[in-house]
Amino acid sequence: SSHEKRADLERQTERCLEFCRARGWAVEKVVKEIASGMNDARPRLAKLLASEPTRIVVEHKDRLTRFGFGYFEQLLPMLGCELVVIHRDTEEKADLLKDLVAVITSFCCRLYGLRRGQRKAKEIQERL
Repeated sequence: SSHEKRADLERQTERCLEFCRARGWAVEKVVKEIASGMNDARPRLAKLLASEPTRIVVEHKDRLTRFGFGYFEQLLPMLGCELVVIHRDTEEKADLLKDLVAVITSFCCRLYGLRRGQRKAKEIQERL
């Protein structure tokens, strides 16, 4: 639900802030956006990138983007921006399944509409 997503976003934000505080990093801006990591129309992310940050901290790489993370990882340092992923080690194992579920959900929603597509994707996920 929308309320659960917002509560999870607040918890993620606090964990990222604590991570930065523990390293003595000043946090100039917190950017929160409830959007699919598969969606490339992310106005807040675009605005953040346009502001030429020197460091971006995310809890998991899929919070930045579901696909194409390697491009961010290569290009941001070229632009003078360090990309820090807090939980990189623990996420690699589950990435493939999460990506598969995200793709299935996206396609089902496009084919059947949002609500029906989410139900169809859930049915498929339960069979995996």
